[in-house]
Amino acid sequence: MRVLAIDTALGACAAGVLDTETGQMLASESLEMVRGHAEALLPLIDRVMSQVQGGFESLNRIAVTVGPGSYTGLRVGISAARAIGLASKHPVVGVTTLSALLAPLISAQNRGIVAAAVDARHGHLYFQAVSASGRPIVAPSFMNTRDAMRQIGAGPAILVGSGAPLLAAIAASQGIEILSVDPIVAPDIAWVAQLGAIADPAQAMPRPLYLRNPDAQPQDHAKLARQ
Repeated sequence: MRVLAIDTALGACAAGVLDTETGQMLASESLEMVRGHAEALLPLIDRVMSQVQGGFESLNRIAVTVGPGSYTGLRVGISAARAIGLASKHPVVGVTTLSALLAPLISAQNRGIVAAAVDARHGHLYFQAVSASGRPIVAPSFMNTRDAMRQIGAGPAILVGSGAPLLAAIAASQGIEILSVDPIVAPDIAWVAQLGAIADPAQAMPRPLYLRNPDAQPQDHAKLARQ
């Protein structure tokens, strides 16, 4: 199976193609960016696919990160994945950003709690935690740093994501053992592809996972009254 993976959910614009038979990435590219995903994504995908023999016709599946993450970024990536899936008549599956961040740490069979924390601003995080064996402890959630630290408990813990340094600083002040901190701003596109390859298309739908309401809210008081 060949899987085209797309990620525009967080601090990068990335795409790559995984060949599951060899376990190798045939091509990939990732650009760190906070804004500009809409302009960067399609040219990036074209560059990646130009390196894959057989091009789009050789694909069997498309995987895309569905969040949590940037509202604009999620819409860009999911729209592109759906369009490619429709044109190629191949299934499109969604992969959560937090799962993609956690996957390499679970694979490494570390000890202690493994937690992914993405900075959601204003003292809040997108947070998910699992045991070293991958057993769920906290499902993908939107919470403040204090509640996240409660879930980590007495540790030890491994932290990954843009919110990891914030949690590590709090943990240090409380004497909680943190084994490692990786402040990566986006998941490795290879892991997005691997998770997409094993996802069930009937269950892992390419729908946005926002976890919270947008910061910008409609100004109801400015609406014109209907006649």
